[in-house]
Amino acid sequence: MARSYASVVLDHTADQVWAVIRPFGHYAWAGVQGETVIEDGRADDAVGAVRRVTLPDRVIRQKLLAHSDLERSYTYAFCDAPPFPVRNYVAILRVTPVTESAQAFVDWSATFDCEPEEVGHWTLFFEKQGFATWLAALRDFMQGRRP
Repeated sequence: MARSYASVVLDHTADQVWAVIRPFGHYAWAGVQGETVIEDGRADDAVGAVRRVTLPDRVIRQKLLAHSDLERSYTYAFCDAPPFPVRNYVAILRVTPVTESAQAFVDWSATFDCEPEEVGHWTLFFEKQGFATWLAALRDFMQGRRP
């Protein structure tokens, strides 16, 4: 099993950041260019809710597996085959307070399976072109800059 990981420290409190990313159906903060809705009218913090992201070239559906206000985190997986040649993809997004500075530490990780010779490629891809990009967009969103 492979694991990708990225993190960032933001100049906002953990509660402020969690308030933005908490709703599973709100994805604009990540700079995602597309419409995001929760299917079947479910609450976007309800375990089992499905987030449908309609992008210009495809539709991605992700299922909320866990959601915790206490831990300021949620876990999700793809409902359908991922748009990448990986299997068993499960991601966790978490916000933790930096107690010394009242900042927020945000980390995003995923575990997945893929062909052994592709582990390095997909690990780096999710870290750099996925999580790091989306966390940078979160920083901009929190600072009032829209992508």
